[in-house]
Amino acid sequence: MGRRRGWRSVLRVFACVPGLLAVLVLVLSARGVESTVGEREPRTAAVRPGVVTYSAARPHIVPRSVWADGGDEANGTARTPPAPRYDDKVVAVFVHHTDSPNDYDCADAPRIIRYLAAGQTGNRDWDDIGYNFLVDRCGTIYEGRAGGVDRAVTGAHTQGFNHRTAGIAALGTFTAGVPVPRAMTDAIAALTAWKLGLAGIDPRATVRLTSSNSHSRYPKGTTARLPALAGHKDGYMTTCPGAALSARLPAIRQAAARLQGRP
Repeated sequence: MGRRRGWRSVLRVFACVPGLLAVLVLVLSARGVESTVGEREPRTAAVRPGVVTYSAARPHIVPRSVWADGGDEANGTARTPPAPRYDDKVVAVFVHHTDSPNDYDCADAPRIIRYLAAGQTGNRDWDDIGYNFLVDRCGTIYEGRAGGVDRAVTGAHTQGFNHRTAGIAALGTFTAGVPVPRAMTDAIAALTAWKLGLAGIDPRATVRLTSSNSHSRYPKGTTARLPALAGHKDGYMTTCPGAALSARLPAIRQAAARLQGRP
């Protein structure tokens, strides 16, 4: 009985202070939200009645410090990238292959990525590696371009379509007849499901992207409908990511959609 009177007294105090009770409710609500920020399980979450959003767990991503700390292969010195540029969100993913040997030991992947980065920042004079992510044949995912894996970092991977997209490079060459490791395609599916899920994009969908220059397959200013999970050749005149990996894209789209919990 005494406890009940105590709560009534507290509520009367809050009721006498304008807005204080509302502030308390907001604080308690915020604490509830914070407790779910680290949730990593794939889920479907009803945001409001009749509306369902689909998302996927973030896969393990090896930070760029693992390969970038080795410095520039071309001259033995580290190159500090400039401040990254960002878009508002990622609505599409472009898949590439690196056109490099396939018979590497996965333990050597950081060295290979360092070599690729040196070629792009040295020979091509780019400000950083162009790909947002790289995946080796064992299914390990590496952070590529600097700026934060959770953010919509503007890459340099697909002429005309670097905005609002992410570039995933498969380490190796996947032309016709070359086996594509299952671990690699599973990792690409997991990464795609998570990255597109941040914007609520179905990996099986098509999206509207506007070409930023005429070096792409489309004149500058043209709005094209492209797969949300596309091959490099869908946006640029190239055979990348190779016939073998291109043939796997439909299955990767389906796997990514399942990881998002989509029917």
